[in-house]
Amino acid sequence: MAIKITGLGSYVPDVVKKNVNFSEHKFLNMDGSSIKSENEIIIEKFKAITGIDERRYGSDAMTSSDMGTIAAQAAIDDASVDPETLDYIICAHNYGDVQKGSNFSDIVPSLGSRIKHNLRIKNPKCVAYDILFGCPGWIEGVIQAQAFIKAGMAKKCLVIGTEMLSRVVDNHDRDSMIYSDGAGASVIEQDDSDTGILAFETATFTYDEAYFLFNGSSYNPDAEQATKYIKMYGRKIYNFALTQVPQAMKTCLENSGCSIGDVKKIFIHQANEKMDEAIVSRFYKLHDLEMPEHIMPMSINKLGNSSVATVPTVFDMVRNGDLKNHEINKGDVFIFASVGAGMNINAMVYRY
Repeated sequence: MAIKITGLGSYVPDVVKKNVNFSEHKFLNMDGSSIKSENEIIIEKFKAITGIDERRYGSDAMTSSDMGTIAAQAAIDDASVDPETLDYIICAHNYGDVQKGSNFSDIVPSLGSRIKHNLRIKNPKCVAYDILFGCPGWIEGVIQAQAFIKAGMAKKCLVIGTEMLSRVVDNHDRDSMIYSDGAGASVIEQDDSDTGILAFETATFTYDEAYFLFNGSSYNPDAEQATKYIKMYGRKIYNFALTQVPQAMKTCLENSGCSIGDVKKIFIHQANEKMDEAIVSRFYKLHDLEMPEHIMPMSINKLGNSSVATVPTVFDMVRNGDLKNHEINKGDVFIFASVGAGMNINAMVYRY
């Protein structure tokens, strides 16, 4: 029995925000003091570390559930399934629907319910719900979907990752330049082939790590301090990810029965170019190998970090031939991996 992705779709917003668009921002330190460097230097260093040239933002009228609906419909069309036959709609996000000009996270009803409504699905036995699992949310949703199918509770599931981080960033925080908007979705089904999900690994670290990503006040002391924005301790996250994610990938690969030489692509959460390269390099070093060329497709340079949407989006881009030097073929073995707020990590080995 194989449980696999039979349909894939993504939504990349139209609004392009380049690094130069941040040149007039007033960036501040955590304590509200001015940063000594000119914005051009700040942006140059940011590009060198993250690899980001530009990012995408949703249009003023859009919300996360709108983007998720577009990606979901694309996945349904790609799978050629009747949406009325879906047993579960699992929607991963972090902030719900945030209207333009607001910082209020609206999650009642759930985004899963909103997307089901938007898709005009009548079947009440199609159960829709949300998961909050940080950036690894889409992968975790796929893991949950395969568990439902394996247990005989479902035959078809729709898993969506959608996020509009542009609505919850502090414009005085340099980290605001990392975040972006987007959505990705997949249909998960069972068939008799030898492809699909081979193994997975997932974990939550909270003893010291729970608040490495958190909601905090603006760095501008004159701003309304009751309003909260996405914040992070970047160095702590970097060290955590470099320690935990490669090991999770290694364990997952061992459990899959595949060897390191079988792996053709690694679809990793597009968090930070240097961090992602360090994670994958460390993973290969655990096998006493150097990281192969073109093993890790990257979209962060043009799309930024859209949290739960990055992995399905970069996978969709490669599948559609949209990234230079990257292609996938039947029988290829992939590793999906992510790290994010919680702190959560996961990995999944998949045969295409």
